[in-house]
Amino acid sequence: MRTSAVILSGPRDLGIAELGLLAPAAGDLVVEVAHSGISTGTEKLFWSGTMPPFPGMGYPLVPGYESFGEVVEAGPDSGFRVGEHVFVPGANCFAGNVRGLFGGASRHLVTPASRVARLDRAMGPEGALLALAATARHALAGFNTALPDLIVGHGTLGRLLARLTLAAGAPAPTVWDTNPARREGAQGYAVIDPADDSRRDYKAIYDASGARGLIDQLVMRLARGGEIVLAGFYTEPVSFAFPPAFMKEARLRIASEWTPDDLIATRALIEGGALSLSGLITHTRPAQDAAGAYRAAFEDASCLKMILDWSGQA
Repeated sequence: MRTSAVILSGPRDLGIAELGLLAPAAGDLVVEVAHSGISTGTEKLFWSGTMPPFPGMGYPLVPGYESFGEVVEAGPDSGFRVGEHVFVPGANCFAGNVRGLFGGASRHLVTPASRVARLDRAMGPEGALLALAATARHALAGFNTALPDLIVGHGTLGRLLARLTLAAGAPAPTVWDTNPARREGAQGYAVIDPADDSRRDYKAIYDASGARGLIDQLVMRLARGGEIVLAGFYTEPVSFAFPPAFMKEARLRIASEWTPDDLIATRALIEGGALSLSGLITHTRPAQDAAGAYRAAFEDASCLKMILDWSGQA
């Protein structure tokens, strides 16, 4: 079986190509992808060539780990039926020398059934957002954590953190964003310029911006014993001045990626109506325009979330 997929051959060298797929096993599914998301975190780092080295990294690769589509083949041991709709967090299913390090940006995927999550077909493009929502949930639900009273950055992750905080029954957090255009779209909380905020007693500050050199500024906004949570991905060494952090007895926590339990819990929040994914997708492009879509996702400040539409691809 062959399929169309996004190929990243090197930094800023991206296009659509035809690839062979590995044969499915008895516990596998073949999924026809309808929509896939572009991550402005890890995928941007691969696209720009700034991803720090780690095992399995290299080009050419199929990027993406946010795919939503329909099961078109179900192995006898999979427990799924043809016609069901699922979220797929990437797949390593391509023949040849192409790395499937993430592997979700493809018209068809072969994946173990144990990796996917059933979703309602009616979710449409929003079905591709499940992993990002689960990442936000993971940051909030870790061991001995406090819900945020300040969130830095009103991008997609920051919005999900704010929505999940409200869904947990906590008071509405304050959200900072220096970009006036990104202060729009709040649902039940305030988004302000940090220059307009005089507060210095935040107990839990979640950084969803990934901005450099921010920790020293955030320490000054903490209450004594407060926590700073790094919810983004940082390519450069994270450093801060020790004396102010010492005086505040500040705590620093790094939030990792979602777990299978986060996917299950987040799906339940969505299905129960506690968490909405509406308004997070701002741009959609056909998959054949993948090169332009990736550039816009990473360079257009008005783009919160870019979705590739695979309906026109074989």
